[in-house]
Amino acid sequence: MGNYKLKKEGGLIPNAEPMDIIRRYERINTNVFESENEGAKYVASKIVSAIKAKEAKGEKFVLGLTPGGSPVGIYSELVEMFRAGEASFRNVVVFSLDEFYGISKEAQQSRNFRIHEEFLEYVNVRPENTFIPDPSVPVEKVSQYCRDYEAKIADMGGLDLMLLGMGSKGQIGFNEAGSYSNSKTRMVALSNASIKEEASAFAGAENVPTKAITMGIGTILSAKEIVLVAWGEDKASVVGQVIEGVIDPMCPATYLQEHHNIEIVIDEEAAEELTRVKAPWLVGTCNWSPKFIRKAVIWLAMKTQKPILKLTYDDYIDNSLGQLLEAEGPFDAINIKVFNDLQHTISGWPGGKPNADDSTRPERATPYPKRVIIFSPHPDDDVISMGGTFMRLTDQGHDVHVAYQVSGNVAVHDDVIKQFIATAREMGLGDWVDEVNRIIGQKRKGEPEPRALLNLKGAMRRGEALGACSVFGVKEENIHFLNLPFYESGGIKKNPMGQADIEIIAKLLREVKPHQIFAAGDLADPHGTHRVCIEAVLGAVEQVKDEEWFKDCRMWLYRGAWMEWGLDMVDMAVPLSPAEVIKKRHAIYRHLSQKDLVPFPGEDPREFWQRAEERTQNTAILYDKLGMAEYQAMEVFVRMF
Repeated sequence: MGNYKLKKEGGLIPNAEPMDIIRRYERINTNVFESENEGAKYVASKIVSAIKAKEAKGEKFVLGLTPGGSPVGIYSELVEMFRAGEASFRNVVVFSLDEFYGISKEAQQSRNFRIHEEFLEYVNVRPENTFIPDPSVPVEKVSQYCRDYEAKIADMGGLDLMLLGMGSKGQIGFNEAGSYSNSKTRMVALSNASIKEEASAFAGAENVPTKAITMGIGTILSAKEIVLVAWGEDKASVVGQVIEGVIDPMCPATYLQEHHNIEIVIDEEAAEELTRVKAPWLVGTCNWSPKFIRKAVIWLAMKTQKPILKLTYDDYIDNSLGQLLEAEGPFDAINIKVFNDLQHTISGWPGGKPNADDSTRPERATPYPKRVIIFSPHPDDDVISMGGTFMRLTDQGHDVHVAYQVSGNVAVHDDVIKQFIATAREMGLGDWVDEVNRIIGQKRKGEPEPRALLNLKGAMRRGEALGACSVFGVKEENIHFLNLPFYESGGIKKNPMGQADIEIIAKLLREVKPHQIFAAGDLADPHGTHRVCIEAVLGAVEQVKDEEWFKDCRMWLYRGAWMEWGLDMVDMAVPLSPAEVIKKRHAIYRHLSQKDLVPFPGEDPREFWQRAEERTQNTAILYDKLGMAEYQAMEVFVRMF
């Protein structure tokens, strides 16, 4: 994983200023790596070096471990170093940060299970040196148990290094908003936000334990050294708050600013809200590429609440953009250049306008009509995220294919299937009600769903996708259900992506030989499927890139339901009329299983059609504020190649 990376243009000139100046807004020492893989290798090497230093003194190394998704890559690196003979853990004592209360130690969602499965089973940490909160302690003994856990840490000489991840609201461990800075190991009630974050692992929020045992913030701050890791743009907002904001009990990770020996390690996506990334001209000398100039001017327009063409010389000078004027000025020429640049991203012809001058259009006029493949990770991402563009492509005569990469079967609530089967019975199409109830009754928490039930759910989602495509008039033979194998684990945790996934996509590309590829370019998918899907598409592209037909192919990236492209990155913006917005909504409605009873909706309570409409309308509002024409909604895309 990790091949997907968008090309960056412009930015801070390396070594033009000392890092102390570049980091002057940051309250915690922060290391930004190009990818999670590189960051994980750095942290793993740091941990091993610290272990060896203690071992050389004949002392034990006390390591605080964090369960969850953030440290998985680090554990993988530590295991590889152990297998290569570069690390030993015989002198390491492990304390786990937290554990759900009332869960079985053997349950796949338990912290005990995950730490063993991802790390302890493969290295030589001694069992007697492994301490993980016990979820089965009787409730009347929990307080004493927590005091004893604290005492064990103290008896071992305290934590030498605490490895931390962080929740979307700044939770560290299960220390929720409002936790005290001097809190110790204790039982806590999980907040609604934490329960929603864990919902996908438990196949629904209703199955998530409501309590947990966690080290306190005071316990964490007592560690001699702390390393906090965060990956992906969905963590960017809270990362910015923790590193550059003030200490706030409602964001517990901000307490880490008080620690004397802490380092935060993040990837470029998680760093997007840091000043050195969001507005680097405030901290250093920049290289001014066209896209980077657009980024700065849009930032200035938003800050001053002015359209681009109304920005003045004083606006640039008063907001630390004097170096842009020196490099590219005068200011009015910059305004016109950026205005035209942004204006030229707008096109009502996403497949290219035939018999038209395409010199300033985002997509070429020929060939016409084009063969187009829209890759949709789940069977609804196409209509949710680019339904208006999908509609335009078909209406304008292009040969549009849509490829649904995964079945989406685990994202169907049992009650929806029951209703679906009952409806079929009432229509005289067979009585499967008893059989479906029997299969659902056999389900066990934490175990993969029965294959027969998954097949029914997958069939339901295929039917919904066919219905949505019919709204846009897509030929049924142009609708492809790829059912990529990585997804078919039967549970929330997926299989690793493999060559079989890539080959399925490559085969379709060779059959269609598209002139345009549309794919979901997500780095922020909370469940990871979108990320794997774009990696699979790029893996297939790598296989076919030298074939003759591919020389005339372009790839456009849209976003899923969680985030939108920043306007500084946009290469094509497709405006939608009010009628097109309604038609898009009707296509989304065809996905009945994803309305009202979505098993894993995340924190956003809105339905997908509401999210999609608000996002595209907000994009149109931004274009309008910057001085462009006013549209009902806009779908935006970044060109990959």
